[in-house]
Order: sequence, then C-alpha cells, then structure tokens
Amino acid sequence: MAKGIAYVGLDVHKDTIAVAVAVTKKAGEKEVRFLGTIPHQLPSLRRLVRRLRQRYDAIEVAYEAGPCGYGIYRFFKECNIPCKVVAPSRIPRKPADRIKTDRRDAVTLAGLLHSGDLTAVYVPHPEDEAMRDLLRAREAAVVAQRRAMQQLKSFLLRHGRNYGKGGRGWGPKFRRWLSEQRFEHSAQQLAFEEMIRAVEEGKARVERLTKAIRDHVEHWRLAPVVWALRSFRGIRLVVAATLVAELGDISRFDSPRQLMAFVGLVPSEHSSGGKVRRGPLTKDGNSHVRRAVGEAAWAYRLPARVGRTLVGRQRGVCEEVLQIAWKAQVRLHGRYVRMRARGKPKGVVVMAIARELMGFLWAAFQEVRMPA
Repeated sequence: MAKGIAYVGLDVHKDTIAVAVAVTKKAGEKEVRFLGTIPHQLPSLRRLVRRLRQRYDAIEVAYEAGPCGYGIYRFFKECNIPCKVVAPSRIPRKPADRIKTDRRDAVTLAGLLHSGDLTAVYVPHPEDEAMRDLLRAREAAVVAQRRAMQQLKSFLLRHGRNYGKGGRGWGPKFRRWLSEQRFEHSAQQLAFEEMIRAVEEGKARVERLTKAIRDHVEHWRLAPVVWALRSFRGIRLVVAATLVAELGDISRFDSPRQLMAFVGLVPSEHSSGGKVRRGPLTKDGNSHVRRAVGEAAWAYRLPARVGRTLVGRQRGVCEEVLQIAWKAQVRLHGRYVRMRARGKPKGVVVMAIARELMGFLWAAFQEVRMPA
C-alpha cells in the first residue's frame, strides 16, 4: 500500500551509500528512518528504487556534492526521480552537534529535504562538464609550471645566481643564460638540469592543453557564447571558455547581483542594530570564475580602445554585445582611475572592477541564445 512521498537522503562515499527516508505520518508529523547502507553500485541503486516504488507514491532524493560527481544524479534523472545535489556549505547544522556519522548525515539530509531547507547546486550538462574538466586540467598545469619555475629561481638565488636583467618570463635570453650556468658538484648540476626539464615539460603541457581547448571549443554546443564573451577586453579564449563552462545556464540568476554573489565578489557584512560593518570579499562560490574574471579585470586599468587584436575577436558578434563590451570599457576604466586617485590599493580596485565586470557579462549573456 502506497504511503505518500518518500524524501530520501543519501550519504555518498566511494564504496558505500547510507540511505535514510523521511515521510509524513497520518497525523502530519515527520518521521525519519535509517534504511541501512548499500554498496555504491548501480545494481544496488536499482534495487533501492524498486523497493521504494513498491512502498511509496513518489520519491525525491538528495545527496551532498562531493568527489563522486554527478553520476547518481544522472541515474535518478533517467529513472524520472527528482534529485538534488546539495551544496555542503549550505546545509543547516546545529552548532552544538559534535557527532558526525554516515547514518546521521543521511538522516539529516532526508529530514531537511522533507522540510524544503536544502539548497541545490547547478548540475552541468555532460558536454559542459567535459569542457570544465579540460579547463581545470589546464589551470592545474599552469599552477604546476609556475611552481616549477619558482623552485628553479629559488635554487639559483640560493647559490648566488641572479639573472638581474629584468627578464621575468622564459624567453630565449633567459634560457641561454641558464645554459651557461655550471655548478661544481655533480649532484647540484643534476638537480639544476632536472628543474629546467620540469619547467619545459610544464610549459609544453600547458601548450598542449590550450590547443586541445581551442579544438574542442569549436565543436562545443556553447561555442557561440564563448565567441560573444571574447569580444570583451581582457577576455580571450581560455577565460571565456572558463566562464561559460563554470557558470553554465546563467538564466538561473535573476539579476547581476545574484551572479556577483555566486562568484564571491560581494563584500562580507556583520551588521547589528545601528552598526553596519562590511568586510573583505566573501570569496564564496566558484573560485575558478573568480580567478578568471579577476585576471580579465586587470585589462581595464588601460584607457578604453579597440585594438587590432580585439577587432579580430569581435568579428561576427552581434551589435548588442559589442555595445555592452564598449560600455564596459568606458565605465570600468573610469572607475579604476577614480578609485586609484582616492588611494585605493591596486588589488582592491581590480576586484571591484571584476565585480562590476560580472554585471556586464550577465547583460551580454542575455543577448546570446543559450542552447538547451
């Protein structure tokens, strides 16, 4: 006999899934029961679905976002069962609750799903997730290359070898200077050569991934959105693709303020009574978007102009987006100049520019038709 709606909470791990269910009793009270732990395998999930469908009219499921990805979400979607992937940082928790177990977590999720107190995260399209993985792989490669170069320069400085010619990159002159360095001890020379190889291999890896991104974007369903964002100053291929892949369906943000808050570019606040206290940026939400738009914001310290490179990127973009991009240049450069004139540090000014740039990008997204 059917017993209404089952609100199922799953505490998902690599090998196991703890399952709890919350239902509404005849008296209107909520009852939450722990059903047990099942293996993290599709056959086990199918058996769970059959068991629940035999006992309840409908099923709703929730589990925390984590390293196991969105496979469970897509499984329940194929079964036509509503499923929420929940942001762990948004789950209400009691400050005095110091006991954490899989059973308690599953029961908590089921109860909060029943009461409607869970905040779901955006689940990307499989193709968008693939592009996101490729872009994050390049981001990790850039960090590794930077770390390898820093290790090499620290090694040289420790042994009194300072290039001292203003070179900061990995150009031919710096590489030639490196080839002239010799160390008395063979162990030090070997360590030096290995560090050089690490930097060169890291550089080659970044170039390979950048080329792969360029090739895949051409066939991506969201390629028109990427081309539109490239019409903005400071936003080239990798930054544009990162913004599109990480943000996904931007229509879920009703206003630019919501988008800015999602990226973590709004000031924190601790106000009480008549006191209003605002602090540093919340840095909540998607750090990859925040990093990308922060890099793009540095371009607006320069006067507004459309150079040869930007003209090439704007070719074929609709006039509405081009107008938004030009307004962004004029306004954001003016704001940069005014804030610097008031003595604001460069880093603070650039992040303020990044926050407002997100507003212009939100407007540009509205002019581009997003594929389903």
